[in-house]
Amino acid sequence: MNQKLLQCLKPEPVEVEIVRVEEFEEAGVEQSELDEMRSYVGNKSNPRWLWHAIDRPSGKVLAYVFGRRKDEVFLQLKRLLEPFGIKKYCTDGWGAYERHLPAECHEIGKRKTQRIERKHLRLRTRIKRLARKTICFSKTEEMHDLVIGLFINRYEFGLPI
Repeated sequence: MNQKLLQCLKPEPVEVEIVRVEEFEEAGVEQSELDEMRSYVGNKSNPRWLWHAIDRPSGKVLAYVFGRRKDEVFLQLKRLLEPFGIKKYCTDGWGAYERHLPAECHEIGKRKTQRIERKHLRLRTRIKRLARKTICFSKTEEMHDLVIGLFINRYEFGLPI
């Protein structure tokens, strides 16, 4: 009986679309949403920021970095985004974006950052270290960045862990 049951439960083949960075480089990215997300390492006196950018139409993560909420960290993210040839950046009104993005290709406003804010919510739901009130936290910045980075690499980029 178990063999008959197993024969009935054969999984059907699933098609998976894999998007490589090279595909974005060839076509260029029309619009990208950029934002930063705060969490803590140890206690609230040690904030840690996840900066990331997504392709606005598809919602795919293009790049991310960890650090403080400083211009230098944003510039690291900006260097990672250069190969994509982004034509328009959509951000909130934080100063680093205004200082380092050209005004002609920078759009400020919450209407154009809803998708990345939704991604923040999903990350906070799935990774307890990012929740605002939790008993689960990282004790070191290295472990914090490693855990969140592995999650993003696995679920956003499809890389094996």
